[in-house]
Amino acid sequence: MCLAIPGKITSISGQDPLLRMGKVDFGGILKEASLAYVPEANIGDYVIVHVGFAISRLDEAEANKVFEYLREMEDLSELEETGQKKARKNSKRI
Repeated sequence: MCLAIPGKITSISGQDPLLRMGKVDFGGILKEASLAYVPEANIGDYVIVHVGFAISRLDEAEANKVFEYLREMEDLSELEETGQKKARKNSKRI
């Protein structure tokens, strides 16, 4: 399964459309991504990034929906981890 994550472009370098790079903010983590596939992207735009390439633009509302889904998944994984720890603890008592 492939995963693409939304992020906000904070800066752009390079003039050649095929060599443009952007710094993308993923909730406080900044990474460089190629903007070759989204030549219309500008600073402040949200893009979907997959393996270092911005592959499409999206609006802020859609990006925020994805961020909320990711937070929910993290919350669920924390619940699962807590449940697994309790299950291991209970199995040791037997």
